[in-house]
Amino acid sequence: MRSRRRLGDWYAYLFIGPSLLGVVAFLLLPVVIVFVLSLFRWELLSAPVFVGLENYTRLAGDGEAWHSLWVTILYVLLCIPLQTVLALALALMLDRRIKGVRILRSLFVIPWMATPIVMGLVWDWIFDPRDGALNRALGLVGVTGPDWLSDPAWALPAVALVNVWQHTGYTMLFFLAGLQGIPKELYDAASTDGATPVQRFWKITLPLLNPTMFFVTVTNLIGAFQAFDTIFVMTDGGPGGSTDVINFRIFGTAFREFDFGYASTLSMLLFAVILLVTLAQVRFFGRRTTYDLS
Repeated sequence: MRSRRRLGDWYAYLFIGPSLLGVVAFLLLPVVIVFVLSLFRWELLSAPVFVGLENYTRLAGDGEAWHSLWVTILYVLLCIPLQTVLALALALMLDRRIKGVRILRSLFVIPWMATPIVMGLVWDWIFDPRDGALNRALGLVGVTGPDWLSDPAWALPAVALVNVWQHTGYTMLFFLAGLQGIPKELYDAASTDGATPVQRFWKITLPLLNPTMFFVTVTNLIGAFQAFDTIFVMTDGGPGGSTDVINFRIFGTAFREFDFGYASTLSMLLFAVILLVTLAQVRFFGRRTTYDLS
């Protein structure tokens, strides 16, 4: 019996081996390498010089780096709540057997399939203050639109809006899958007991969507904290650093200033923030989530 169990264990390791190798090679090992690089001063063309915690001491007093982190947090707060609410609303509307619903679902997912660079160029034209489609549309109703991407007050919300537009449909698919996994008998029983649609949503739908909500918020938050492509194309971190998110600062430090050691330190800061936020989400959803609907 023990030999069979051990043989079964080896079969299990054999099947999870490729995935485990991928996690180690492409997730854990890069983190270790970046941490090691953060302990060096390296300008790429010269030999690395070990400096210990010097880069971390520099980070503690680097106001620009902390400003970039704050901009990143604002960007996340602008994106994730709106994106999540819109995605859930779309899923609720499209979770019906109506003619053409599959086409509508596909249309909402198309923005997510667009190349970020091309999408950024298109939105750059839409936000153009003189010839852009948005300000032209506002002009038709007598409203003078701002200089979206050149105004520090509007640049970050504009870029965040593009992120919401791109990812809402994709997020909607997960909510739609979660909704279709909720037993319809629960709604029938609630209706029999006289529950209103609003009560069914708050007492049945939302609690049973917690596993989906957990997955969506974790993945979307990680993606928002790593924002780069659209900002690079649309604003290049400007104006006045108003869209200088931490990932963009890492890029500039590494490939414009050629300070790879300090860029690695900034990367470790981003990693630590994402890890703490993820652990907080795990703690928050852990006691509120049930996976067994039987």
